Amino acid sequence: MDLLCKTIILSLLVSLSLGLDAEFAQNFISIAGPLPSELAERLGLQDQILPKDHQGPAVAEAQSHLCQPDLVASELPWYFSQLRELGVTHYKVFLPWARVLPDGSAEQADGAQLWCYRQLLESLAAAELKAVLVLHHGHIPSTVAARARGKGARAFADLFVEYAEFSLEAFGDLVDVWLSFSDLPEVLQSLPYTEPQERVQAVAAAHEGFYTTLIKKLSPAGKESRERAVFNMTHKYFEMALNGNTDFVSLSLQYHCGNETDFYKKLSEFQVITICSFYDLNGKQTIPFYSIFASSGALAYTLEILTSVYSVSSKTNTPQENPDAVLAPRSSYQTVWEKFAKQSESERDSFLQDVFPSGFLWGVSTGAFNVEGAWAEDGKGESIWDQFGHAGHVHMNQTADVACDSYYKTAYDLYLLRGLHPQLYKFSVSWSRIFPAGTNETINSKGVDYYSRLIDQLLDSNIEPMVTLFHWDLPQALQALGGWQNESIIDAFVSYADFCFSTFGDRVKLWVTFHEPWVISYAGYGTGEHPPGITDPGVASYKAAHTILKAHAKVWHLYNDKYRSQQLGKIGLVLNSDWAEPKTPTSSEDVRASERYLQFMLGWFAHPIFVNGDYPDMLKAQIQEVNQQCSTTVAQLPVFTEEEKSWVKGTADFFGLSHYTSRLVSARTNRTCTPGYESIGDFSLHVDPSWPQAASSWIHVVPWGLRRLLNFVSQEYTQSNIPIYIAGNGVPTGDVGDLINDTLRVDYLRQYIDEALKAVQVDAIHVGSYIARSLIDGFEGPEGYSLKFGLHHVNFADSNRPRTPKASAYFYAGVIEKNGFPSKALGRPSAPVVFDRPVPSKLPNLPASEVPSKAKVVWQKFSSQTAFERDMYFYGTFPEDFTWGVSSSAYQIEGGWDADGKGPSIWDNFTHVPGNINNNDTGDIACDSYHKVEEDIYLLRGLGVNNYRFSLSWPRIFPTGRNNSINSYGVDYYNRLIDGLVANNITPIVTLYHWDLPQALQDIGGWESDELIDLFDSFADFCFRTFGDRVKFWITFNEPQIIAWLGYGPGTFPPNVKDPGSAPYRVAHILLKAHARVYHTYDDKYRASQGGVIALCPNIDWAEPRTPSDPRDIEAADRYLQFLVGWFAHPVFKNGDYPDVMKWKVGNRSELQNLPSSRLPVFTAEEREYIRGTADVFCFNTYTSKIITHSTTRLRPFSYEYDREVSIKVDSSWPSSAVSGYLAVSWGLRRLLNWIKEEYGNPPIYIIENGVGIKAKSDVDDNSRIFFYKTYINEALKAYKLDGVNLKGYNAWSLLDNFEWRDGYDPRFGLNQVDFDNPNRPRTPKRSAVYYAEIIRNNGIPLPTEDEFLYGEFPENFWWSVATAAYQIEGGWRADGKGLSIWDKYSHTPLRIGKDATGDVACDSYHKIEEDVEMLKSLKVSHYRFSISWSRVLPDGTTRYINEKGLNYYERLIDALLAANIMPQVTLYHWDLPQALQDFGGWENDTIVQRFKEYAEVIFQRLGDKVKFWITLNEPYNTAYLGYGVGTAAPGISVRPGRAPYVVGHNLIKAHAEVWHLYNETYRAKQGGLISITINSDWAEPRNPHKQEDIEAARRFMQFFLGWFAHPIFKNGDYSEVMKKRIRERSLAQGLSKSRLPEFTESEKQRIKGTFDYFGLNHYTTVLTYNLNYPKGVMSYDSDRGVATVTDRSWLDSGSVWLKVTPFGFRKILRWIKEEYNNPPIYVTENGVSERGAFEFNDTWRMHYYRSYINEALKAVVLDGVDLRGYTAWTLMDNLEWAVGYEEKFGLYHVNFSDPSLPRRPKASAKYYSQIIKCNGFPDPAMGPHACLEQEPEDPTPEAADSVSFLGLDLTSQSAEIALYVLFALSAVGALGLALFAYKYRKLSKRSPEQSPMELSSKL
Repeated sequence: MDLLCKTIILSLLVSLSLGLDAEFAQNFISIAGPLPSELAERLGLQDQILPKDHQGPAVAEAQSHLCQPDLVASELPWYFSQLRELGVTHYKVFLPWARVLPDGSAEQADGAQLWCYRQLLESLAAAELKAVLVLHHGHIPSTVAARARGKGARAFADLFVEYAEFSLEAFGDLVDVWLSFSDLPEVLQSLPYTEPQERVQAVAAAHEGFYTTLIKKLSPAGKESRERAVFNMTHKYFEMALNGNTDFVSLSLQYHCGNETDFYKKLSEFQVITICSFYDLNGKQTIPFYSIFASSGALAYTLEILTSVYSVSSKTNTPQENPDAVLAPRSSYQTVWEKFAKQSESERDSFLQDVFPSGFLWGVSTGAFNVEGAWAEDGKGESIWDQFGHAGHVHMNQTADVACDSYYKTAYDLYLLRGLHPQLYKFSVSWSRIFPAGTNETINSKGVDYYSRLIDQLLDSNIEPMVTLFHWDLPQALQALGGWQNESIIDAFVSYADFCFSTFGDRVKLWVTFHEPWVISYAGYGTGEHPPGITDPGVASYKAAHTILKAHAKVWHLYNDKYRSQQLGKIGLVLNSDWAEPKTPTSSEDVRASERYLQFMLGWFAHPIFVNGDYPDMLKAQIQEVNQQCSTTVAQLPVFTEEEKSWVKGTADFFGLSHYTSRLVSARTNRTCTPGYESIGDFSLHVDPSWPQAASSWIHVVPWGLRRLLNFVSQEYTQSNIPIYIAGNGVPTGDVGDLINDTLRVDYLRQYIDEALKAVQVDAIHVGSYIARSLIDGFEGPEGYSLKFGLHHVNFADSNRPRTPKASAYFYAGVIEKNGFPSKALGRPSAPVVFDRPVPSKLPNLPASEVPSKAKVVWQKFSSQTAFERDMYFYGTFPEDFTWGVSSSAYQIEGGWDADGKGPSIWDNFTHVPGNINNNDTGDIACDSYHKVEEDIYLLRGLGVNNYRFSLSWPRIFPTGRNNSINSYGVDYYNRLIDGLVANNITPIVTLYHWDLPQALQDIGGWESDELIDLFDSFADFCFRTFGDRVKFWITFNEPQIIAWLGYGPGTFPPNVKDPGSAPYRVAHILLKAHARVYHTYDDKYRASQGGVIALCPNIDWAEPRTPSDPRDIEAADRYLQFLVGWFAHPVFKNGDYPDVMKWKVGNRSELQNLPSSRLPVFTAEEREYIRGTADVFCFNTYTSKIITHSTTRLRPFSYEYDREVSIKVDSSWPSSAVSGYLAVSWGLRRLLNWIKEEYGNPPIYIIENGVGIKAKSDVDDNSRIFFYKTYINEALKAYKLDGVNLKGYNAWSLLDNFEWRDGYDPRFGLNQVDFDNPNRPRTPKRSAVYYAEIIRNNGIPLPTEDEFLYGEFPENFWWSVATAAYQIEGGWRADGKGLSIWDKYSHTPLRIGKDATGDVACDSYHKIEEDVEMLKSLKVSHYRFSISWSRVLPDGTTRYINEKGLNYYERLIDALLAANIMPQVTLYHWDLPQALQDFGGWENDTIVQRFKEYAEVIFQRLGDKVKFWITLNEPYNTAYLGYGVGTAAPGISVRPGRAPYVVGHNLIKAHAEVWHLYNETYRAKQGGLISITINSDWAEPRNPHKQEDIEAARRFMQFFLGWFAHPIFKNGDYSEVMKKRIRERSLAQGLSKSRLPEFTESEKQRIKGTFDYFGLNHYTTVLTYNLNYPKGVMSYDSDRGVATVTDRSWLDSGSVWLKVTPFGFRKILRWIKEEYNNPPIYVTENGVSERGAFEFNDTWRMHYYRSYINEALKAVVLDGVDLRGYTAWTLMDNLEWAVGYEEKFGLYHVNFSDPSLPRRPKASAKYYSQIIKCNGFPDPAMGPHACLEQEPEDPTPEAADSVSFLGLDLTSQSAEIALYVLFALSAVGALGLALFAYKYRKLSKRSPEQSPMELSSKL
């Protein structure tokens, strides 16, 4: 061995001297050192062990031993002499700064250490080895850091120079070469400066100072000295420092000798110091061997040669020969394989209990095509996976069209991510969603917005986005050009990446260019299993990979050059690889085959990027060998140019690694020339049958392979220079069996993560992250949905795509929280609780409530509100310290009813009695929360709540109810829960008693026993003492009224006591005293140290008086509240006693019942004082409201209910719920909060429970619950913002579906669904959970940006109009020869029109032209839209007879309009078809097309010279659907709902087209008018905007409604595809031979297409849509459309059930028309709102409607570029509103239909609309007063001149005067009566205060 080593070194020296000049050979030096670890440890010189990144695995831990100078002196000379014999000239020594100068000062040097290191250096000199001394390597000493901290870079430099000067004095005579620093990254990292620039300056200054000192001290003596400085030369400060301050620079570069043929060429290229590393016999330690040449030009050459020819025996310290040593270099694979090959199975599989380093990143991943769905939504282009799925290449013909619907469910996925709480979320961008055609020529802004929102919401949730640019889903448009085989795709990819960097890079700091490019190349272009489905493993596969590598490199350089300096991100790629083990470990062929497999899989991409810019030599050689062996070329590996190599090399900031499984690999025995992955690579793949198989055939569970693979990656590619990110690891399960309790995945994750932990902690591999695959189940390529990788289950059979956390999600969340697998359970955090909590404050002393209480002002304030005022939605946010939470209770969720020593409760016993509970349900298991602490906290994190209110189960802690039986398991459960909450910054709000009394205490009398006061106090004391260090918010009793009344009154709750007249009062009395006792215990013993608050929590329904003007009903409502909440709140918050009204009523009735005393117990004065003020805050639960009226109730039987003397009702129009009596009445909450404010002095108020029950087994799409929270929280916001209520917090009920007492599990209140049929009780977030989480994040309901009011004006020459229709206003139904219309007949048919109204007279406009025009002039409209009655002009509908008197009416009207400078807009047909034509089939008969054309020609001829704006048909949809489909409009036909509407619509479209062509061809040239059609439509929003099915329903609604007529006219002459397809498919399914929808001929299509001059739109409201599948046999328009509609409960009502006030929809429908029909000119021809009831002049709701709708129209014009040219209000005056008669009124002018003269009177809205017209919009008040807003004097109308409004009545002035006198007289009488009452009351109030309440009440 000695001879071999000398020969190699001699050869090297000779070769170098021969190959270069003589000076090179003369100055060539060889360096060894530092010491081997074992020798260094024995000598106490651990500082001489290699720096960490050069250490082998055997290097020990802390350097804590003292130097042994005797051993140094005795053992080192021999060791050094051996090195000298080998040709070594120099030896490197690390000088330990911290040991030499322990406190950093040269004045306090350690003499022993100095002597020891002089011994070491003298031993070197004795062996004729020259010393290379490194002053410092690694972290700087802590003492130095402390002294330099906060003093700037110069401070460190001065300390280092001081140390250097000392070292020069101490060792200068023994050192030949000086080095200032090595391991510079560690030095920089450890410096006590925050700015990187300052750290660099410090080191540079230190080096410069040292060099200057060195020159000064050594040069005068004439000594030769060399200094080595190890620096990263990329920084300008180092360049400055080295400029003139060095004799040479050394860099350490690694080089694998066996891979380079031209050794000397490479040596000259490196131009650095040569470093030869030798390995010891056991492969455990590297002993560096350096060769250095230093010329006079200070030039050095270096090369690290990895070989295996030298070792130092750990036993003898003598050089020994290794008989197995070979000259060939050991590869990284061999090194790793040999390292682990001898592991025993137990050693290999041992579990490491440890944690990952601080800063380790945990993540979870998805891919765009796996989860997003929305394959063609919002302009997304087709991808190769879309086409692949649609071509039927996927399991069961499944597609990714919807997938997990994540495109619409960002909020759902964020909810899951917050629950999981990783640091990273790795997702991919869909290239075709951003660039639909693959290039930047078309950018899809909606796709960009989707990713931008996702990124923003991730960051808002403190989750770092890791964005993959390409995860397999290439735009199909690029694949059509060749895909990854066409190098032009590189520029397309760069352009796409450039856009992503520029758009998202300000927020994204981790980029992945390609995810698993091996899969793309292998499966997409090799085997064809993936799209694009190319099967060409020998050529296409390698070509695609080559292109991908170049594309990656180009994008990396783009980021590096253009974006890195500003965005400071990292960019890399993710490579997938199995681990490969030789099938036969003793076979060298199998070992080489295994390595070959890794190089073909991982090295194919990693080697070019991480090693040398080129493919691995092994891969290249293998392909060359295969091609040589075969007669044809089997594989073509493209070649990189030298420029490309340098371009590709080093293009990654991290090594992303995906790993799932391992393989056994053998060399192939039957070689073939057929191209294939295995045949080209010459390996065969196998698995060990003992390896567990996953659901996928290619994945076996082999955890230890991950550790070995990480070692290989580190050894081969990364060393410690860049981090390895495990970016994909997971296991699939199948689609059968238990899909939620995925124990296989839990075990997989546990084992694989632990192997990663071993790699980090044992092998010192630099692993920076672990990212699990995947967040949710998704579309898994060819396997479709049959494989499930998700931590969350997705139910793909449900269109809602609900997501349910699996067991693995909870497990992984726990790993993240603990950062691994700590060796023991972490103790409870000792740090103080940091969450916000209420501040204790003494509430004011308040007097007893009056009767009725002063809070009656609430009814006075609110009960007179109009529905508009009451229901107007309010936008705003709560204060920053507002607390949001969710609630539960022990018995309802915990289960474990007898687990771990828990005692029985009264609810346990009660539910076990058959018949007591609905369905005989029990809480034995409930939600099993006792065993699911982590699961519940997971959901709480997802919600983002600030607090969680739960209750303690008394019998779980004290099984017998007493403190002599403490159940430690129960205590541990609550400790775990509380600790988990605190760890997640969730405030625990803890209820001590939520109804579940220990049965043992009920056995001694329960709450009827005074003994429970002490027992409850004992229980509370224990809880305060045990949990109070973390719990700062306590509730003593939840809903004590329920305990007292339901438990002891009717006995419907346990303990089932039936004594309604007395027991409830006794129980309440004890509850109040128990509450007070516990409050004082906390106040006296714990408050000072714990600082919490404590209160009780009553339940309150709002009480609305049936008749607010009736004082008795006001008193009854107040009395109801006093009996309900005042029963408990009045003693606590007021005077320590019950409300007077309660005392009086119970006392009075007790006396009437002949009882000796009141059934209501009496508090002593001492008790009253003890109880008063025993609450720090006011907590309450509320769910509903009641309508209350006074009632004289029965005296017997005795009952608390009768004592109240009220009658309780509800309004049937209030939204219902699953619980009887719990109706949603949101406005009651605002009134209730105001009542509490007034009644109890506005204390801090917390709503602890509020929610709604839904009766449905599955209600994940719980729309009604969202409406509930949306309206209730809004009322709370109003109370806080508008009314000054001191509201501090809101808690939703409840966290989970749970056991709802008597109703069992039928009503579901939860934000999270629980599957009670599954023993694992899986929890699934509902849509309401996502909605509530959004409320919490927004801290309320901020006004959406798009709803902000826009000030501005419409374009000049904008048309302002108002509309009417002939039948609705004209009257004169038989006047002057008018013929009958279908509406004449329809209205005269019984039961067709509301209240049998007709249009016979209507507004009599036929006789009131002048009055109508005066109104129009007053409005200042520029146009007036009216319709012509076809039957008034052509009585029988044909031109056989023209009624001149009818025509004359319209001529006179038009002339009057023109004289008033008002332009007429004339509708030819507004629904009133001549009955004579209907008798021949009406619009079902296609001859009507010609009749309509003839009618139109008459009108054009007679009126066309004066009319320049024509509408052919008004709302053809209503004609077809209402008139001929459902029959609710004339002609009232409903017998053919599946055919007639389509036939009618068909004829209407053709009739319109013919009339348009008639005008266009005959009259346009001379008359110069515009002609088109008016189409009506609601806007459709999806009921669930996060659900693709609902979104598609909304689109379908629009196409079936507006598109039915617009698509043929404004698009292509034909119906929309969705309409044609659905009606055809349903028709054929119904057994018909063709579609029920008629078809246009090609000539008809051409004639229809483009028959418009503008788009006429009538719009009023918006609906929420969802899919509804009708039975196949139903033939109707509705069933064909397949859409159902609802409305949002927060939308304002109108006088019409179908019309909700939804301004936002107006803008959206205008924008939709623009986008759908190529931005046609639009005229809004109707828009308005109705009311019902008595006339009110001040119609604020209508002014609000016009203001908000017209403003949305302005936004459409200004912000959206809609070509809107005119707006028309509906309607000029109240009129006949078709089938509802005169009940609904839309008019700007009121018409008094009870007056034969039909007087018109302007409403306030008329003046408001005229002002908008005058201003042409909304002038910005910020610009100062606008002239258009100046008031104008108005002449009163004749009708209004003699009319006076008096108390809401329209009276003549004389009548009003009489009424005023009567009112004065009544007021005088009332005043006298009031005086008498006051006198009587005052006398009674002066009676002795000792009189009993019964006596007082009886006298009153």
